[in-house]
Amino acid sequence: MADKQAVIVLAGEAGQGIQSIESMLVGILKKDGFNVFATKEYMSRVRGGVNSTEIIISENPVRAFREKIDLFIPLNQNSIERLKGRISGETAILGDSTQVKHEKLINVPFQRIASEFGNVIFSNTVAVGSICGILGVNEEILYSHVKSKFTAKGDEIADKNLKAASSGYAIGRELKNNGIIKISVKKNSSIEGHLLLSGTDAIALGALSGGCDACFAYPMTPGSGVFTAMASMEHKAAIAVEQAEDEICAMNMALGASYAGASSMVSTSGGGFALMVEGLSLAGMIETPVVVHLAQRPGPATGLPTRSQQGDLNLAVYSGHGFFPRAIYAPGTVKEGFELAALAFETADKFQSPVFVLSDQYFVDSYYNMPISEFHEIKYEKHIIETKPGYKRYQLTRDGISPRGVPGFGSGFVCADSDEHDEEGRITEDLDGVRNSMVEKRMKKAALIKEAALEPVITGAKDYSRLIVSWGSNFNAIEEALSIVNDPKTAFVHFPQVYPLPKSTAEILAQAKEIIDIEQNETGQFADLIKLETGIDIKKRVLKYNGMPFSVEEIVKVLK
Repeated sequence: MADKQAVIVLAGEAGQGIQSIESMLVGILKKDGFNVFATKEYMSRVRGGVNSTEIIISENPVRAFREKIDLFIPLNQNSIERLKGRISGETAILGDSTQVKHEKLINVPFQRIASEFGNVIFSNTVAVGSICGILGVNEEILYSHVKSKFTAKGDEIADKNLKAASSGYAIGRELKNNGIIKISVKKNSSIEGHLLLSGTDAIALGALSGGCDACFAYPMTPGSGVFTAMASMEHKAAIAVEQAEDEICAMNMALGASYAGASSMVSTSGGGFALMVEGLSLAGMIETPVVVHLAQRPGPATGLPTRSQQGDLNLAVYSGHGFFPRAIYAPGTVKEGFELAALAFETADKFQSPVFVLSDQYFVDSYYNMPISEFHEIKYEKHIIETKPGYKRYQLTRDGISPRGVPGFGSGFVCADSDEHDEEGRITEDLDGVRNSMVEKRMKKAALIKEAALEPVITGAKDYSRLIVSWGSNFNAIEEALSIVNDPKTAFVHFPQVYPLPKSTAEILAQAKEIIDIEQNETGQFADLIKLETGIDIKKRVLKYNGMPFSVEEIVKVLK
């Protein structure tokens, strides 16, 4: 009988090619009809340490991190020590006994086999072949994928890798046929046309669909992925992508582009965003739209630079001096990443304000297959007018939104000033008149953004008495845990927009007799925000802050 799913984990030191194995395997497995999910955890170093990648194959869609390991391939002894807490009696351990020692080890001489083809570097391809043999992958798909990956390096290298994959495949089939490794997951031919997307891909593609035509950044893990994805599409999408000398410059370049009429974006992480805050306040004062992709990682300071945490919600909500309107979206799924990144540009453009897309390392580095039908074309509108003589950039209007002009489009003069200004954009010291009017103008826009806030997503029981509250990348783990526990009185409310909160928040929470907040930070920042805005104090808080995401098993324990 086939299992519903199998969790495969590969681990080794930086430089041993773990990511190469992952990229090959995921492509092969998806092509052969397996639902796949992959995520990674890695140390902040170029060599040494222990990096690991988890690949889940499943009969049904799978989209969340699991604690258990069914098949473990450690490439060095440190990997065993690092992940020993996840090894159970049901875990099959496949490794080279010259490199790894464990009482359950199934010896596969990866290095000796690779050396027969001229170089131990082929060990990774042997490992890929072995896993494919165990899982019963179609050999032609395996060889076609390996050939396409290595052809650019020359026929000799491609041929040696094909032989290494074939040797590994034969070993894997033998282990399977002899009953030494018992893993069998059904394939699903209907996923052949599915997209394989990461959180990084989703945000980058969503930004383009929302009309982004300028992206600026200074590299910082884990926010760099979106920036490099945008750079890879720069010429095809006809957008401007620029690596600035620092984050201060990146934000100011984005504002300059936006002032000139571009839909601009910055991508960064907590420490980098801290340098952007003065520019963010400038955006608030000159009412210039900008989208900020803020990929969270554990702090304070450099903290754990390659790990995951939901610790920057307060930073996004309260950053800047003085008050100015903003919206903050936090996608929980790849689909939401695409849709909310696009929506961020529409919101920023419409309300002439900064808008955040708040992700984290786990979200941007995880990926899974999805039907292309889950995505739809997004139509966007540039809220820019052609100016006329006498144009007032900050004209006082009933709703607080002034007609937005840009230099060169029309005959009007477009003036902007970082000081408080009058309707034309010129500096003012009129405290009781102009100053009060401009503050009230910005407050009106904040009220409109709250009025347009996205409704929460509720899954599980409709007539619930227990309610799980969460946001961001916890979504898939909680949803899968809910389906396992199947409690008729438990529901889960996910907030794709975390600020400002929708007006329905208090009503949704009030229905529950028991509320449990689940977050990846030390204090429960979102629960605190809910209390501030609704007066409802969520006392039960399940908090995790070791840099790792919540697993499905952890959430199941909470629900039980």
